[in-house]
Amino acid sequence: MSPEIHLAQQPEADALLGRSPLAALVGMLLDQQVPMEWAFSGPYTIATRLGADDLDAHEIAARDPEEFAALLSEKPAVHRYPGSMAQRVQQLCRFLVEEYGGDAEAVWADAPTGKELLARLQALPGFGKQKAQIFLALLGKRYGVRPTGWREAAGPYGEQGSYRSAADITGPESLAKVRAHKQEMKAAAKAEKAAKAAKGA
Repeated sequence: MSPEIHLAQQPEADALLGRSPLAALVGMLLDQQVPMEWAFSGPYTIATRLGADDLDAHEIAARDPEEFAALLSEKPAVHRYPGSMAQRVQQLCRFLVEEYGGDAEAVWADAPTGKELLARLQALPGFGKQKAQIFLALLGKRYGVRPTGWREAAGPYGEQGSYRSAADITGPESLAKVRAHKQEMKAAAKAEKAAKAAKGA
């Protein structure tokens, strides 16, 4: 049974995220500097443009980089920065092919602990600590991937009942709560920056 995912807020795109580990990873990779739904509907758009019903790490890794960038740049573009994101998606797929035989699920399938899983996620191209922790929380909360200590390894994103990230989205209402939390964090960071600047003046 595939988990019910509501990250793209589009039935077909969310269904793909639910059944395809690679689509989930690519969606998380794309989730920066664009609205979350735009990022997570990206894998479905890419698969559709490739004429497939899923993403294939081997196929994406082997594509001509310019051709793949053009595919992501077609209107509507898959991301605000389709060229650089095309590069990142290919880097991720090449890494998966080299390290995991092209099987995205192998990244987490046998991870014995949350700490080990976090280390594996952080080793992926394009995944810094925060992105890795959010994806770890997403795996635990939505996909049922729960190695020992996964909540602790995911840091604040692993907390139960929080509305901090993609991991906490179960529908439009929770999406609105996560968005409000992100805006609060941005405002707080801005205020802190202003206060520091005032102190230094």
